[in-house]
Amino acid sequence: MSQAESWDETTTPVILRRLARHGAPRFFSADEEPAARALLDHLLAQNDEPKVPVFEMVDARLADGQPDGYHYDDLPRDPATWRWSLQALDAAARERAGVRFSELDPDGQRDLIEDVRICDGRWQGLPAGHLFGVWMRYACSSFYSHPWAWNEIGFGGPAYPRGYKHLALDGREPWEVQEVDAHDPIPWADRAEDAKKRHADGLSSRRPAPDEEPA
Repeated sequence: MSQAESWDETTTPVILRRLARHGAPRFFSADEEPAARALLDHLLAQNDEPKVPVFEMVDARLADGQPDGYHYDDLPRDPATWRWSLQALDAAARERAGVRFSELDPDGQRDLIEDVRICDGRWQGLPAGHLFGVWMRYACSSFYSHPWAWNEIGFGGPAYPRGYKHLALDGREPWEVQEVDAHDPIPWADRAEDAKKRHADGLSSRRPAPDEEPA
């Protein structure tokens, strides 16, 4: 935000609106809000405060009628897809544990979301792959449009209209700073793979083996 003076009169208010305080939800109902918040937090691993206000951004986008401009033929329009899928999450949680989705523990929420992600067909009457794609598209586009997320990925903010001058490898603009904790990315990638394996092992340990499943 220290670079705001360099932005044009169109860019500045757009970014400032992303940092503004949000009021009460305008699209999601009070009954839908808990499931929507839990789903979006879990998809983005936002477990602790401060959080990027993804729920509020998705809510505003749906309330203002700002979808991506297309939708899958086997899904309804995005607003209806969100409403139906949140109801389906609550229904699936009740079938599994007798509580709403937002009331499941973190492992239970993870397992239910993973059921949708890996499903090859329909889940709760909805095409699972396309549904998961809608969730992730809204979650990620909101998260990475917010200046707090820019800090995390080292993005210095819009360069329009000033542009970039130093395009060489490791070339920095006057407003850019050197990475504080610059480490070889390979160990980080190894840790990420280990985490994925532990996640998969955790899921498999909670599911019966094929020969143990009921007929």
